[in-house]
Amino acid sequence: MIDKIKNINTLGDLKNTGYKVKSIKDELRDNLIDKIKKGETTFEGVWGYENTVIPELERAILSRHNINLLGLRGQAKTRLARLMVRLLDEWIPVVKGSEINDDPLKPISRYAIELIKEKKEQTPITWLHRDDRFYEKLATPDVTVADLIGDVDPIKAANLKLSYADDRVLHFGMIPRANRCIFVINELPDLQARIQVSLFNILQEGDIQIRGFKLRLPLDLQFVFTANPEDYTNRGSIVTPLKDRIGSQILTHYPEDIQTARKITEQESNLDSRQTNAVYVPSLAKDILEQISFEARKSEYVDAKSGVSARTSITAFENLLSTAERRTLLSGADSTTVRLSDFIGVIPAITGKIELVYEGEQEGADGVAALLIDDAVKTIFNSYFPKIEKLERKGEETPYDELIQWFYNGEGFELEDDYTDKEYHRALNDVPPLAQLIKEYQPDIPTEDTNFLKEVLLWGLVAHKKLSKHRFSEGYQFKDLYGSYISGL
Repeated sequence: MIDKIKNINTLGDLKNTGYKVKSIKDELRDNLIDKIKKGETTFEGVWGYENTVIPELERAILSRHNINLLGLRGQAKTRLARLMVRLLDEWIPVVKGSEINDDPLKPISRYAIELIKEKKEQTPITWLHRDDRFYEKLATPDVTVADLIGDVDPIKAANLKLSYADDRVLHFGMIPRANRCIFVINELPDLQARIQVSLFNILQEGDIQIRGFKLRLPLDLQFVFTANPEDYTNRGSIVTPLKDRIGSQILTHYPEDIQTARKITEQESNLDSRQTNAVYVPSLAKDILEQISFEARKSEYVDAKSGVSARTSITAFENLLSTAERRTLLSGADSTTVRLSDFIGVIPAITGKIELVYEGEQEGADGVAALLIDDAVKTIFNSYFPKIEKLERKGEETPYDELIQWFYNGEGFELEDDYTDKEYHRALNDVPPLAQLIKEYQPDIPTEDTNFLKEVLLWGLVAHKKLSKHRFSEGYQFKDLYGSYISGL
């Protein structure tokens, strides 16, 4: 394609190719139809939306609608908007020198119209790639009409020796310059109401007004807006007439299951190859990591309206590997396996991503993060080992009696953060009932995951209040719940 268009440099050359004018919404529609017919994935790398958001988005594109993506933070709203670029034609012709990407066969700016009138078939054209047809603006309270629509440019007036009554002194804003492109306004409710009003005519009739100049510019744009429901009550709102002019409003959501969340985290994590080569991550560790976000979204300490971004799991995963990697650097080892005790390193990634309610503030961000990790372990524990009932009959035997008795008779044991792999393995092997429980209930667990599962067993019993866990500066100490107190008496 690039070799072909190199030889099409003038308006006459373009006409000879049989080129026809096509609006951006028709481009998106036609290319989407082509992909659907071929059975191709329309929005690659977006997981969990296959049966919800993506079909609605495809319907909106087929309907040639401007779109509002409504959802909490970290729900891939901007990612979806960026991926729409792949549905555009690879190249489009533009009148050379045009500020607003004029179509050579349908010019709308004074510059392009006069140039074509002067040079006719010899009017120079250039080609615009689809990657350059994406414009994005974050809506903030300081955004002005001049930023979006345009303003009078006194420097241009002085240089061209024109009066302010001449429309050639206008400086076009971001929206006219994005003609024939996808234009995204993120966090739309943050845009002041009077600025939202300035979008009415652009969305409906194509008129723009700049400092009293009323220009009939039938701009060809695909608008995509993103908004957070929280913003409707806390910071601003989308004015009703603007919502009325947006064709489709699509609700996004968080991943609905662990496997989908894992795909997103593994795809988006920014990892060094030396980390991935040196650190083995058990599959169970990845499940617990994702479960933390699921626990946070239903926690009484976390503000549900604010949401828990998918970036929580992504940055937590990066921290988890870095925690294990740091241990290898300190010990001089070449490789290691992630441990459950390494999850202490993901707390900084959690605390910065969750908004706490009053009760959560009382617990403290670090305390809430630690509770979320414990809750995640407790949930996963029930999928691997027999369920522990809250109320048990007196004298009734449980599968965990031997392990609890071991701690009752002993002094407990410690797992230090900087144990080498051999020391870590030896410490867990010093508790024989752990191996027996795993042999009985998880006999098919991969050998390299066994030690991690032993830790899960200990943390799970702590979460069910069968053992106690104490964090000290170098690691964790596990003891029985009451025996040490009684023996002390």
